[in-house]
Amino acid sequence: MFKPGVMGFLGSAVRRVFSAVRSPLSPLCRTSTRSYSSEPTKEKSVPYEKTLKQEDGASSGPTKPLPRSADAVVIGGGSLGCQTIYHLAKMGMTNVVLLERDRLTAGTTWHTAGLLWQLRPSDVEVELLAHTRNVISKDLEEETGLHTGWIQNGGLFIASNKQRLDEYKRLMSLGKVYGIESHVLSPAETKDLYPLMNVDDLYGTLYVPKDGTMDPAGTCTTLTRAATARGATVIENCPVTGIQVRTDDIGVKRVKAVETQHGTIETPCVVNCAGVWATKLGEMAGVKVPLIAMHHAYVVTERIEGIQNMPNVRDHDASVYLRLQGDALSVGGYERNPIFWDEVSDKFAFSLFDLDWDVFMQHIEGAVNRVPALEQTGIKSTVCGPESFTADHKPLMGEAPEVRGFFLGCGFNSAGMMLGGGCGRELAHWIIHGRPEKDMYGYDIRRFHNSLTDNKRWIRERSHESYAKNYSVVFPFDEPLASRNMRKDPFHQVLTEQGCMFQERHGWERPGWFNKEGPAPVKDYDYYGAYDVKRNEKYKYDELLGQEYTFDFPPHHDVIKNECLSCRHSVAVFDMSYFGKFYLTGPDAKKAADWLFTADVNKKPGTTVYTCMLNKRGGSEADLTVSRLEPGAANLPLAPESNGDAYYLAIGGGVAEHNWNHIRTVLQDQGFRCQLTDHSEDMGMISIQGPKSREVLQEVLDTDLSNEAFPFSSHKVVNAAGHQVRAMRLSFVGELGWELHIPKDSCLPVYRAVMAAGAKHGIINSGYRAIDSLSIEKGYRHWHADLRPDDTPLEAGLAFTCKLKSSIPFQGRDMLEKQKKEGLKRRIVCFTTDEKVPMFGLEAIYRNGVPVGHLRRADYGFYIDKTIGYGYIRNPDGGVVSADFIKSGEFTLERMGVVYKAKAHLKSPFDPENKRVKGIYD
Repeated sequence: MFKPGVMGFLGSAVRRVFSAVRSPLSPLCRTSTRSYSSEPTKEKSVPYEKTLKQEDGASSGPTKPLPRSADAVVIGGGSLGCQTIYHLAKMGMTNVVLLERDRLTAGTTWHTAGLLWQLRPSDVEVELLAHTRNVISKDLEEETGLHTGWIQNGGLFIASNKQRLDEYKRLMSLGKVYGIESHVLSPAETKDLYPLMNVDDLYGTLYVPKDGTMDPAGTCTTLTRAATARGATVIENCPVTGIQVRTDDIGVKRVKAVETQHGTIETPCVVNCAGVWATKLGEMAGVKVPLIAMHHAYVVTERIEGIQNMPNVRDHDASVYLRLQGDALSVGGYERNPIFWDEVSDKFAFSLFDLDWDVFMQHIEGAVNRVPALEQTGIKSTVCGPESFTADHKPLMGEAPEVRGFFLGCGFNSAGMMLGGGCGRELAHWIIHGRPEKDMYGYDIRRFHNSLTDNKRWIRERSHESYAKNYSVVFPFDEPLASRNMRKDPFHQVLTEQGCMFQERHGWERPGWFNKEGPAPVKDYDYYGAYDVKRNEKYKYDELLGQEYTFDFPPHHDVIKNECLSCRHSVAVFDMSYFGKFYLTGPDAKKAADWLFTADVNKKPGTTVYTCMLNKRGGSEADLTVSRLEPGAANLPLAPESNGDAYYLAIGGGVAEHNWNHIRTVLQDQGFRCQLTDHSEDMGMISIQGPKSREVLQEVLDTDLSNEAFPFSSHKVVNAAGHQVRAMRLSFVGELGWELHIPKDSCLPVYRAVMAAGAKHGIINSGYRAIDSLSIEKGYRHWHADLRPDDTPLEAGLAFTCKLKSSIPFQGRDMLEKQKKEGLKRRIVCFTTDEKVPMFGLEAIYRNGVPVGHLRRADYGFYIDKTIGYGYIRNPDGGVVSADFIKSGEFTLERMGVVYKAKAHLKSPFDPENKRVKGIYD
């Protein structure tokens, strides 16, 4: 260990290094000057009393004999592996094995900082964190009598500006719904709580008293002790050398066995919890695991007088955290130029990298500024180890699309301890029951399109950006700058020229809104200037994105208003080409359609039906439109070959991969003989909506568009400006309108014909920001916002999509019938406020002063000129949420700590009689 005092906390060095960058330090700046008062410590060790590293000379063979078979094999003995096997055993699957190549916690978990913060800008994450905290602080101790090492010292989030404090106030409001105590403190109150803190530059702080710190070795040891007590088997020192995969009689790949040097375990289920090594494990089974390894570091200080019992600190604007370590601190953060670990080594178990001070120095000034005593404090040791990071800084979970029975529980972006309990429970439920209990779509591997998950550039660029922005304020309309333009539709160039501000979804560029001041194209990624990459200059897209970094209405609020009202009063065209476009055909297509879809889609050919697809628990896995096709010869991409039943499925593009895999899984599980084919890239799609849409399209299409000839919810192949298209009379915005599904090569001529015919009506391009507003105004659902896998159609106000009056069975029907009989314990409600305040979702809902839920989705409705929000509410006494319960309540919404009066609506306040989609404009 280096001598105390040899190096103050880089005190004089910090001043020299940073004197050149005295402009306000960006949260992710980079300094490359190397300047120390003396050489820093060479000591590399974690600040824990106990690790599970085996002493030299310890046995190198497996710690237990391998069983011949198991119901599931979990690979990797870190936080996730231990939590998963514990929860599997707790849920009754006890013939399970955990294999760890070295000792428990080896690789990443053993050196983690182990922080647990309860509040995140996501209701699901708040619930996952709450479960981890319960397991670590209560359940395990009750089950085993052992202490996990949990310390409840509280957490303190630092705000140096208004936006940051606004974000914390949003978290506080959400926390109230879940009973999580938190307080917004003034600088003076913060100083009282944490006397060593410099508060001169503070705007305020968020204090959460029951946050805390976990101990990796204590947690994992206790978890495995509890799991083995229930019959699970934990085997250390047993590296996996291969995964056997078989192909079943209908051509589906399934897990068969796990191979090790010490024997083979037959199993239908493998869980990849191998952390940084998960990609290699995936390759053994032909599974893509899109994560990347990086060096992630913190330093441990010498003793600091007066620091004992202080809360952990996250100073997001300086991108640094301060974790209490007894009478010292661990200091770490997220830098703009992290070091990638490209040569991942299997020999790396309880090893650490040498800390690169050139990279780490950027965290020093932030830490010294926040706790000035650090300037005179020595550094005891450095901890720089490997961590796995993903494209959106969210974990990779669920069954892999390539191989049935191969589950992922990896890519936790240094939050594996914190999220481990909640995610371990959901993963166990996924394995046993086929789906998780909560809405885990944000973590599901199927959120990424299959064309991206082995794209090295996409993984590297997007993971870098997510790492660098980890402590950035989470604004509602932010977009990535990394790895853009991966998937472009035929309209991309012409819309760019018209000022389109694109959003990225599923790799696609889709229109967000249209900037009046000319083109704002997305450029190649510049790594924010890291790694000596030149910054993009005069980057209009980035500038316009930056203007959105607010919790107020954005500067271009009026532009989006114009796009919405043009649609309501005249006509607008929406490019929706990113939609998933699938054909379902084959001898069992009708049987499959009956079972998959909640609605009766077996109307006459030419009919289009809006429907949901459910999981076995009645939760909504998707909403989509299904069009029944005429049998006949192939006319691709507009029609597949079919001599029987055939269906055209149109699905929101951001969730196309999820839908594809849901359908495929159901077809396999039911043994239906069907073909599902993907033509998403072969067709574009524009939607022409508004009172004048019929007049515009009547000039372009060679068919009668009257209500009698072309009623709502119908479709036909027609000619548009000399090109064949499939026209569908549908609306996502609540107006008279048609979608045109157009073969790729015909897209631009048809678009130009539509724009020319619409010119006299003032037709404009509109984007998805307008769709978001228009659809919430009409009361249409957005899957994964106000309709999720943990919501049933009955709760979501979509009972009309369910064929419960027929006798046709469908997946989840039994659960809906049970729910209908018992009454709804939660249901969606529409709220409006008279005060014109922006809301974005997560605002708390109160009935008669009692929290009953939170908004899932909110936007501004320009036609009714009100803020609109949708959220699910419960009855505090656990009873049924009836119409009377809603009508008789006084409702308020809490946004950033401020309470607003709200009106509850049982029906959409816009066009409740549904006249406009039928073309009836009074």
